Amino acid sequence: MGFKKTVAIIAISAAPLAYGQDAKDWEGEAELGVLMTSGNTEETNINGRLGLVHEVVNWRNIAEFSSNSSKSEDETTAEKYKGSLETNYKFDEDQYWFLRGAYEKDRFSGYDFESTATTGYGNRVWNQGKRSFLDLSVGAGYRYNKLEDVNDDGEEEEKEAIARLAAQFDYALSENALFRQKLSTEIGLDENNVISQSETALKANVVGNLSMKLAYRVEHVSDAPAGSDSTDTETSISLLYGF
Repeated sequence: MGFKKTVAIIAISAAPLAYGQDAKDWEGEAELGVLMTSGNTEETNINGRLGLVHEVVNWRNIAEFSSNSSKSEDETTAEKYKGSLETNYKFDEDQYWFLRGAYEKDRFSGYDFESTATTGYGNRVWNQGKRSFLDLSVGAGYRYNKLEDVNDDGEEEEKEAIARLAAQFDYALSENALFRQKLSTEIGLDENNVISQSETALKANVVGNLSMKLAYRVEHVSDAPAGSDSTDTETSISLLYGF
């Protein structure tokens, strides 16, 4: 089953949970800022992101979409689009089952696109309120990536079962400041390609619903496509509007 079909199933499954709920069950933030990259692209460009969270007693639904691009002398020098959808069924206050789909299209990564669908178990192992917690999750699923060029083995696709490990640590430094660390590793069980991502961020409220955010992201691909760097980094400074 294709990734787009998987995402459609997730969206259709989550839709009944969203409709009929009060607006207070929804939270979101829109982000716009400057992004400095290294690795497959060495650029300073504009990035945008939209994050949404819908949470009720037994369900939590999370959606995130981001993009960045730049041009130099009428030539595109960076172009990336990412999206993910996740739904959690909460067994109790701390334990949950998750279903997640993700899609990424990076013009300069060596891939035409990358996609995964995973499911598994998560646990909020430490909880000090809504703004300070530690989530750990483990799961399994499937990876389908399309290469831009045929690789050394004569293949133009990567298809394999994967194991996924992830963590998110949020800590409220004060009423107006938040530290966040996100980690994830997806381990290929056939080709043994390991894709790991890290995001370290600091967010501080400026006024009202407006905040400043400083973030540093690293992505490492153990078996990157030929001609592509294994490690990409991003440093961003941005404004966020919460709603």
